[in-house]
Amino acid sequence: MVLTKTPICNFGEKTHDFYLKGIDDKFYNLKNCQGENGTLIMFICNHCPYVKAIIKDLVNDVNILKKDGIKTVAIMSNDTKNYPEDSFDKMKEFSKTNKFTFPYLIDATQEVAKKYGAVCTPDFFGFNKKSELQYRGRLMEMKDLKPIIKGDSELKIAMKMISKTQNGPKKQIPSMGCNIKWFK
Repeated sequence: MVLTKTPICNFGEKTHDFYLKGIDDKFYNLKNCQGENGTLIMFICNHCPYVKAIIKDLVNDVNILKKDGIKTVAIMSNDTKNYPEDSFDKMKEFSKTNKFTFPYLIDATQEVAKKYGAVCTPDFFGFNKKSELQYRGRLMEMKDLKPIIKGDSELKIAMKMISKTQNGPKKQIPSMGCNIKWFK
């Protein structure tokens, strides 16, 4: 595990299309995953301790954001040959265990992660309804892999702001987690 932080938000960067298989064996593209008032695209995996530490809060926030017209999609881009705990079957288990209500897709070629410039898990990309990037921060503050709860998460606040104003907060604190496991 190599601790990696996300870069600063490149405000206005456009979404990138994809066509990926979900754990329900259906295929999804960007259009299927876009929300009326915004879209949250997140790169996660099954085994990362940073993802595991926030997953319950994240799923809860995603369910609340649905009411604001925000749709969410999760993408897993790790090398599953060298990291079998991120396999497609394990993705199905992880989703079921954590009660995902959003598509969980496998990026088997890692092309989508590269297009978006994803660097770690979790890595959040919050887009407005015009498909412009407005958030590239963390879910919430953590210490020793334990969330420090102080009300709503930074991600939830930012996405609600985007759904109402189409703009994200100017101040954003990078997400951090395990680096994406690129093919060797």
